[in-house]
Amino acid sequence: MPLTDAKLRTLNQPGKHFDGAGLYLELTAAGGRYWRMKYRHGGKEKRLALGVYPAVSLKAARDAATEARKLLTAGDDPGALRKAAKAQTAHENATTLEAVARDWLAHQSGRWASITADRVRASLEGHIFPALGARPLASIRPGEVMAAIKTVEASGAADQASRVLQRVKAIYRWAVTHERIESNPMLDLVPSEILKPRQVVHRAALSDRELPEFLRKLEAYEGDPNTVHALRLLMLTATRPGEVRGARWAEFDLEAALWIIPPERMKMGTEHRVPLSRQALEVLRTMETLSGGRDLVFPSPFYPGKSLSENTFNSAMARMGYKGSATAHGFRALFSTVANECGWNPDVIERQLAHAERNGVRAAYHRSTYMQDRQKLLQWWADYLNGRKAGKVVKMPKRAV
Repeated sequence: MPLTDAKLRTLNQPGKHFDGAGLYLELTAAGGRYWRMKYRHGGKEKRLALGVYPAVSLKAARDAATEARKLLTAGDDPGALRKAAKAQTAHENATTLEAVARDWLAHQSGRWASITADRVRASLEGHIFPALGARPLASIRPGEVMAAIKTVEASGAADQASRVLQRVKAIYRWAVTHERIESNPMLDLVPSEILKPRQVVHRAALSDRELPEFLRKLEAYEGDPNTVHALRLLMLTATRPGEVRGARWAEFDLEAALWIIPPERMKMGTEHRVPLSRQALEVLRTMETLSGGRDLVFPSPFYPGKSLSENTFNSAMARMGYKGSATAHGFRALFSTVANECGWNPDVIERQLAHAERNGVRAAYHRSTYMQDRQKLLQWWADYLNGRKAGKVVKMPKRAV
């Protein structure tokens, strides 16, 4: 006899309880109640699981069995089709944009500094994953990526928009290489054809004419001494603000007057050796009395275990009256301008700025040959700054190395 809801509620005998046309409820000794359908396909007897009672009701089980029989009538195997559908779902879950992007990030992590990996991950999490991350790679159309990128641009972050686009394209290239997707639909997305042209705005920098007043203001600045000394070292070494903020005592050899910045803290991922002038050593000797017992040379005054914050330098400069007219990063441009105008070898200047040399032979030559030249350059620069602070030096005589 066919099953009824009343009979199902009182059923307690383990075994198979048939409803008809191959549908039955299997009651296990442990009390499990499983809908099954027995059928034949290709000359073989097979079983199709249709769910668990009472989550799947009698009516729902009958409806599922009816659909399965329709497939059989059409010559298909409902069990095989279900396995194929599950495999497709598993494949799609493994090849969503977010899943593949995270595999790509893990693959790239050995090539990047941790701060770079964090920045790339954050850009994808903020701008791409919310709208497209759950979608299979192959289902995403170029226009959808373009729309996401233009949304980033519309927020005023044109540079970020370009970088995010390049990262999405890199993910798709990697996915093709590693056979996560058959072809790359994003090949024709070109930044210049998507994003509006923009004028490059360089960071505001002090001019040589403004140096005397700035140096006097820095001398009289009554803010956090760690910030003052960090700004001094920043100017004296022509390094990047982040390199100074994250400086650790382990990187310095004061006896050898040398600062070795490890690759993971450099923008280009290459170790940078910075000769230290007498004035730079004085700054560091002063900091030894303030932070010598810590890992960081310039710890935050509020959180000693952390470095000075990213906005510390520019905030201090704003309080000195330079908001919008000069930035801490601009000291590098000032150094380059003055050193070039005074006749120093441009290659020596560029090497001191840690600008990348793409030619491997020239890069090796720069590392091995220019160290003494850069020692002379940075000592000259430190003396030049002292002279400008006193207001006695208008222009140094030209010297070439």
